[in-house]
Amino acid sequence: MHITIRRNGTGGAATRKPVYQQIAEQVNAAISTGQLHHGDKLPTIRALAGELGVNRDTVALAYEGLAKDGIVETTVGRGTFVRRLAPGRQPAEQTSPPLSPVVDRLLDFERARPDFTARDGAVPLHSLTPDPSLYPLKAFRRSLNRVLDEGGTELLVYGGHQGNEALRDVIASRLRAQGVQTSAERLVLCQGASQGVSLALRLYAEPGDWVAVEEPTYHNVLGALVGLGLRAAPVPMTEDGPDLEALERTLARPEVKLFYTMPSFHNPLGTTTSLGHRRALLEVAARLGKPIIEDGFEMDLRYDGRDVPPLAALDVAGVVVHLFSFSKSLFPGVRIGSICARGRAVDGLLALKQTTDLSGVLVLQAAVADFVSRGGYDRHLDNLRGRLRERRDVLLDALERHMPEDTRWTRPDGGYQVWVDLPRDIDSRALLREAQASGVMFAPGHQFHHDGRPSTGLRLTTALADSDEIRRGIEILGRLVRTQLAARAPRVSRDTSIHV
Repeated sequence: MHITIRRNGTGGAATRKPVYQQIAEQVNAAISTGQLHHGDKLPTIRALAGELGVNRDTVALAYEGLAKDGIVETTVGRGTFVRRLAPGRQPAEQTSPPLSPVVDRLLDFERARPDFTARDGAVPLHSLTPDPSLYPLKAFRRSLNRVLDEGGTELLVYGGHQGNEALRDVIASRLRAQGVQTSAERLVLCQGASQGVSLALRLYAEPGDWVAVEEPTYHNVLGALVGLGLRAAPVPMTEDGPDLEALERTLARPEVKLFYTMPSFHNPLGTTTSLGHRRALLEVAARLGKPIIEDGFEMDLRYDGRDVPPLAALDVAGVVVHLFSFSKSLFPGVRIGSICARGRAVDGLLALKQTTDLSGVLVLQAAVADFVSRGGYDRHLDNLRGRLRERRDVLLDALERHMPEDTRWTRPDGGYQVWVDLPRDIDSRALLREAQASGVMFAPGHQFHHDGRPSTGLRLTTALADSDEIRRGIEILGRLVRTQLAARAPRVSRDTSIHV
């Protein structure tokens, strides 16, 4: 098998293909043409990377994509082998109609996601799915039964695309308690914050436009940009949030249409920006006339310190569109969030919602409104915040006990996530493969970067793992990191692209 890599500046249109994709396609072609057969062992990641002169992560990404497509199979300790092709099988590109370029890019993005398949009992420090044992099932069932009894079939038809008015009323009331001057008329309900992000992006940008995003940022937002044909303009993070000078330079570019940010309990960093930083950020955006999408997906999950007003509460220029979701604070299956906007932005969101899914699920919206208005949601939050504070403390203590010197991590005041920056040049993607084999899962930092570059950072969460699991997982993780450090000579280089 011979692999040829076309670098930037050579090969014409082929240069638009990432190197890992070129490797995967040529391995697939070698299998399809009979150069490689069932059971043949591929070169090790280290060997092929050395032969091609590329980063080992690039080869690992190619092999992972081939494994997800069922073309090869990787066994820890043995290597990567060609799987048997079904009789008559042809490469997908010869039998399937071509997909749109946007979808092709989205599929490439999805293949780059980590595979979190692990053995039973693995510690789930990667997950942002709230712990099902904490769901208020009985209380919510009572609300669901009550609204069905009272609303009957009226809750089982299509609803207006703005969503249930009673729920918009209770969300507006909670936003006003945070200082946001709003009303039910200025809210549009959506299928969780994920749909809210997509609608808000489409409100201000069209394919080919650029969107300023924090670096690192929520990986599903990066996927939404790819799926909408938009481009990410990264803004580096500092200890107090996005670098404002870099943000101003980025937003001053005419092709950059808006800025997406998570000022409270940032995903993946877990950090919260100060009041002064928020005011300065709003001043930059207002002066340049660029809108802001404020993602408040964990706004109800503060368990330490004092609340900082959301950007929407400080916004006097009308540049902020605020997103809220019950997915992380109640349970994800309810799929209910809201978008708070002003003026023509509300009309635009309603038009986009109408063309997207007509309406949400009225019976669930009515049940959540009942659950919140009767106090069930606040009682649930009191319990959830207490558990999250306990788990956060256990996680920070375990990091202090087990991680080697020069490891850094954030100390969140709310939410689920903690960002860890590993010492020296340890690549978190490579560490994940070892950690999964040892029964621990975490989110490696590369997936939170717009270009997927290697990162020494990783995200740990307290959403699904309990305190005992957290202790066990961090002990294992610390041991793996120390082993990697002991196996290499001291080096002074370090990925400093993220500051937390």
